[in-house]
Amino acid sequence: MAEAHQAVAFQFTITPEGIDLQLSHQALRQVYLSGLRSWKKRVTRLKNNVITGVYPASPSSWLFVVIAILATMYTRSDPSMGLIAKIQEHLPEGVYLHTPCFSYVQCRTVVSAVLFSTLLWFSLIFTMRLCLKQLLSYHGWMFEQHGKVSNTTKIWAAMVRIFSGRQPLLYSYQGSLPNLPVPAVKDTVKRYLESARLLMSDAEYERMTTLAKEFESSLGNRLQWYLKLKAMWASNYVSDWWEEYVYLRGRGPLMVNSNYYGMDFLYVTPTPIQAARAGNTLHACLLYRRKLNREEIKPVILNVPLCAAQCERIFNTTRIPGEETDSLIHWQDSEYVAVFHRGRYFRLWLYHAGRMLSPREIEHQIQHILDDPSPPVPGEAKLAALTAGDRIPWAQARKEFFSSGVNKRSLDCIEKAAFFVALDDDEQGMMGDDPAGNLDRYAKSLLHGKCYDRWFDKSFTVVLYKNGKNGLNAEHSWADAPIMAHVWEYVMTTDCFQLGYTEEGHCKGDVASSLPPPTRLTWDIPAECQERIERSLAVAQTLADDVDFHVLPIQDFGKGAIKKCKISPDAFIQIALQLAYYRNRGSFTLTYEASMTRLFREGRTETVRSCTSESCTFVRALEVIKMHLNEVCRHLFRTAAEKHQHLYRMAMTGGGIDRHLFCLYIVSKYLGEESPFLKEVLSETWRLSTSQTPLQQVELFDFVNHPDYTTCGGGFGPVADDGYGVSYIIIGENMINLHISCKHSCPQTDSHKFGADIKKALMDLLELMSPEKPDPSRAEQNHLKNSKKDL
Repeated sequence: MAEAHQAVAFQFTITPEGIDLQLSHQALRQVYLSGLRSWKKRVTRLKNNVITGVYPASPSSWLFVVIAILATMYTRSDPSMGLIAKIQEHLPEGVYLHTPCFSYVQCRTVVSAVLFSTLLWFSLIFTMRLCLKQLLSYHGWMFEQHGKVSNTTKIWAAMVRIFSGRQPLLYSYQGSLPNLPVPAVKDTVKRYLESARLLMSDAEYERMTTLAKEFESSLGNRLQWYLKLKAMWASNYVSDWWEEYVYLRGRGPLMVNSNYYGMDFLYVTPTPIQAARAGNTLHACLLYRRKLNREEIKPVILNVPLCAAQCERIFNTTRIPGEETDSLIHWQDSEYVAVFHRGRYFRLWLYHAGRMLSPREIEHQIQHILDDPSPPVPGEAKLAALTAGDRIPWAQARKEFFSSGVNKRSLDCIEKAAFFVALDDDEQGMMGDDPAGNLDRYAKSLLHGKCYDRWFDKSFTVVLYKNGKNGLNAEHSWADAPIMAHVWEYVMTTDCFQLGYTEEGHCKGDVASSLPPPTRLTWDIPAECQERIERSLAVAQTLADDVDFHVLPIQDFGKGAIKKCKISPDAFIQIALQLAYYRNRGSFTLTYEASMTRLFREGRTETVRSCTSESCTFVRALEVIKMHLNEVCRHLFRTAAEKHQHLYRMAMTGGGIDRHLFCLYIVSKYLGEESPFLKEVLSETWRLSTSQTPLQQVELFDFVNHPDYTTCGGGFGPVADDGYGVSYIIIGENMINLHISCKHSCPQTDSHKFGADIKKALMDLLELMSPEKPDPSRAEQNHLKNSKKDL
């Protein structure tokens, strides 16, 4: 109880002599320091808002404009062409500051000049921002051949540098980013039919073409008008509907279906001590959040800046269940994390005396939790299963059992935490006598755990294993995987290369003696609620047991070998996936590849339909007609790769297919209109869902001197019951990591077999495109050219 008394700032006792007031100076000091930290953050936020608000100018440029105007007036010139005099006429009469050096009239003139200078300054900012926005709307550079830059692009790049500020903050470009354009209905329908042709029979395609033409000539134009109206009014005509209808209105489990995971270093575990790894990991997360709050993180530049709006909800964010739709709640600040260990929940404060806890202090606090012998109360151990099951039962249970009293207070503590921490008693990683199998189990553990040891509603959960391995599980609705990957890259490299450990494996630094221990959260969970927890756990456990997962690190080659073939690495892998799927299933399928639209304000993702007529032609040539190692087949491969690159660039620049059709469908539902064309398009099944996780901060890693410190990337569950989910990350020049998921319940899918097919396809394509391979004889070429008509 000593800790509870220290937390009280004052106590009072009523006696016959009066009221005896007892102040706790230590507690009051903690309150003062905590408030001081809050005010410092507010001042920093205000300063950054001012700097971002006037970008690409700087606050100091206002003084330059004022001095320039006053200096010009001193020479008896009027740079305002009479506007200063007009302003002076409308100034209210009153007492103005005047000195022996300045008369009353001169003071009014100076005030008028300052007002004019300020208006001129804002006008210049508006003009520069408008010019920058127009410049950032140019995407011709993306469609130019590698190494061949046009004069137009060179002039454009120079103009972007001129109109960009010298030291932009994270959100400096937000006001200058262009809005996502709305494609023409005719263009979207044409591109859709082109993508669907190879997956349909002649009769199916003819029927779909008829539906498409009817839609284009009638309802499509009406829906498009509403969509253009929204695009004029909103920052992004897709993102809010995508967040709501794709994510928040989903009533199925988040676990496996929506959440994704990120792994630790593949070959290295910096320390075998669980509490020490937690100390450095949590401290690195706080360092990233501090840089984020100060906007010190450099904006991601891909020749042009990418939108950073998704970064705002990385920390202090929770998804709240609802019976019809969920909601995302974000708090400005949180000074603690919620920790789960052996069925108990704890509140761990990460700040003390107005400062951030050191890694060694966090290790000490985590060790206190690990050593706590208290058992969970009834219903507490598997409480988080509610977040793993269906959303409606969780929403109902939350409203009925967690809306008041001690349960509400404890639930608020979890939901308002900076993020969630899970301390696992298991050991994970690529280790032991079966490193490949253990790596697969490691991935499944991060994806779903035991179904009750992750809080799947939090923006992300940091998982720390008994042997020092770590990882994360992230909720998907608030942002896309590259945002969380950026955080995790920083956390991993800061943990190992900056913070480090002692020779014994502990965190560095000392522990303050006045640290209050972590606080155990209390619950009063009735039997009826416990029954609902068990039902949600049963749903989640069935889903988790059905997941078939395989992680495949490929070290035989990587980006370096692919670039020698003069092929885009992403296109190379995507065509290999088409070849592998054809070998695996004997057919082609609708393929989803996630692309980003962050070139535009509040942009998120767009779909690249990677299964194209060009890729199918190449695969048939390679498999059916056996056109091996010849120039014709290489030409088909390059054509397919170029087509894929074109589709990817179109998706990035607002010329995709699926987000436009999705928004047209939403508008039709609002208007109560039925469209057979949109209904069929939106009901198509993506049996092959793919995504690349790009390595964004290459400068943080050192693959030359520390090749073992290699990130393994992350993955996600299968989208279709009879399909595959494939995530891949290209590491350095000589490594590609694949994360492959499917379901045991489908007899046609096998993650290990598909992984082997992908690896063989990659090797076959590399052999095909290897510049060292000799060309076939002239007779072979003539024979193969005659076979082209069979395609």
